[in-house]
Amino acid sequence: MREILTERFIHYARQHTTSDPKSETFPSTPQQMKFAVILASELNYLGLSDVAFDENGYVTATIPANIPGDHPVVGLIAHMDTSPDFNGENVQPRVIDKYDGGIILLNREQNRVLTPAEFPELNLYQGESLIVTDGMTLLGADDKAGIAEIITAAEILMRNPQIPHGKIRICFTPDEEIGRGANRFDVSKFGADFAFTLDGGELGELEYENFNAALATLTIHGKSVHPGFAKGKMVNALLVAHQIPSMLPTAERPENTEGTEGFFHLVKLSGSVAKAVQEYLIRDHDAVKFRNKKELFTDIATRLNTELGYQAVQIEIKDQYFNMKEKIEPVMGVVDLACRAMEMAGVTPKIIPIRGGTDGARLSWMGLPCPNLFTGGHNFHGPWEFIPVNSMIKATEVILNICRNAYTLKLNP
Repeated sequence: MREILTERFIHYARQHTTSDPKSETFPSTPQQMKFAVILASELNYLGLSDVAFDENGYVTATIPANIPGDHPVVGLIAHMDTSPDFNGENVQPRVIDKYDGGIILLNREQNRVLTPAEFPELNLYQGESLIVTDGMTLLGADDKAGIAEIITAAEILMRNPQIPHGKIRICFTPDEEIGRGANRFDVSKFGADFAFTLDGGELGELEYENFNAALATLTIHGKSVHPGFAKGKMVNALLVAHQIPSMLPTAERPENTEGTEGFFHLVKLSGSVAKAVQEYLIRDHDAVKFRNKKELFTDIATRLNTELGYQAVQIEIKDQYFNMKEKIEPVMGVVDLACRAMEMAGVTPKIIPIRGGTDGARLSWMGLPCPNLFTGGHNFHGPWEFIPVNSMIKATEVILNICRNAYTLKLNP
């Protein structure tokens, strides 16, 4: 398994599949569709059934049941795109055999290194094989590792019919990194009773709780007057915009929060005297606190408009996704199944809340309960990304254990 899994991941990582948030197409980049063709061809070669990729870039396939009876259908999902936050073109993965615990030189010209002092998680992997970048790109373990692990598990199941399992559905999605991965996902057509996204981090991570998320856009309309004649007339939209962060609690910024603590995150500020625009990410695990955070922006707009004497501040708040916990708790057997699968593989489950979201969060609210499992990677979305080969092997073993035990699951106690 080690050799084929390593080769498969490196092959996938070299495919340029960066998504584009500015694009209006779906998928957002043609490279993702090219990768979809590669994956569909491989699934066909391995003998899976119902292999397809549609005009939206979704790749789907089936591993037919090899046991009689009517059993729950398990889904396995990963995404094809890599983050637009850092260069994902011309990825050149490198294998570090038997990591010695020291400094890893990634790129001499850029003076980029992986050091245990800066990335102490490296200390967990002394003696293991690591896959790293060349320091010029991200690696793409998020989520090429998830794809490699799912396909490797599928290959093992197809070649070993003595492993009992029910029907298994596979899907690889586009554009997860820009929040569109579930936009055109057809839950009914997919036909799974529950699923797992393979899109998590280090060994053992299991997540079924995430932020509620919204985007607040504040548009400030100023009054532009020649500064020589501005007294009593000018309203500088930039200065009004400058007041807004001070009207939000400093303790609830991303840099001051952790765990399940929510935040307000200013991600965009642009404009002029006449008009300014701010965008804030609103996040909270707690539904009541999430609602209160959104209401605070409305209160701020009302207060500023009252002080200025006209409708200077307009606010638009769009919900993005919700905490999957509410949809997973009624079917906690799915989480128990994942824990059991990890323990069978010698992995200790680390159940943690996600300080973000996944396709699984949206899919859970679309009717497909979908916790998130580890892939093994670290430091996603940048040149310091790495993944231990042993962690990928364990992720593959967990998938196999889920498949061989899923048919015993009772979703409705």
